[in-house]
Amino acid sequence: MAWFSLFLAGLFEMFGVAMINKLHKDRNLKSLILLIIGFGASFIILAYSMKTLPMGTAYAIWTGIGASGGAILGMLFYGEPKDWKRLIFITMVLCAAIGLKLVS
Repeated sequence: MAWFSLFLAGLFEMFGVAMINKLHKDRNLKSLILLIIGFGASFIILAYSMKTLPMGTAYAIWTGIGASGGAILGMLFYGEPKDWKRLIFITMVLCAAIGLKLVS
């Protein structure tokens, strides 16, 4: 259950990152509320998963999901470059996160 909650926390982190971009573009209360909900849920679920998982592993995986997911969302929805080099480094981050799970 801790690994599932950690993955869920990473998804909320991705949502929060997307809402930062939306708030930057729209500057409205709805975007701000969604940003707070996204990051708030992410931190709460991360804290729950850290009751079982080691802090360093949980934080690294949570950050990896958020960073990789944010970059992928940027490429898919916000017109950021889809350079093959970016994709290689995103893959490396995801592989590192999977590796941490395998050794934990």
